[in-house]
Amino acid sequence: MNRKTLFFCSLAPIAALVAGCAGYGSASGTSSSAGSSYGTHAAAPAKAADGVLAGANGMTLYVFDRDAAGSGKSVCNGPCAANWPPLAAAAADAASGDWSVVTRDDGTRQWAYKGRPLYYWAKDAKPGDKTGDGVNGVWHAATP
Repeated sequence: MNRKTLFFCSLAPIAALVAGCAGYGSASGTSSSAGSSYGTHAAAPAKAADGVLAGANGMTLYVFDRDAAGSGKSVCNGPCAANWPPLAAAAADAASGDWSVVTRDDGTRQWAYKGRPLYYWAKDAKPGDKTGDGVNGVWHAATP
């Protein structure tokens, strides 16, 4: 596999459908690079960075106290979601281990960790910012 193919296969959530992506489409659903199964998602939708969960873009992820853990629902919609954009899940992404997917009021899908929907904070400017932690006493940086 050449570097260009590897690059696109590692970024595309639907890489399982693309011929030539090593490890995708196997019976176990695992990727040889990630070593674990997340449906067609090549790796976990977020990673631990500096003690918190961060999206693929390096931006801190947050949880909302008003979301009931394990309810399969997000209560941050409309203007709330404009300030706290959800960590989007593609239609083909599937739950695995501590990761689950909730369907939002608008029909879009969002990743949840240990049953808690995950969000970005619109006012974080760069990877590593944690300015949303503690906002209104109900927003907290998500921890692994």
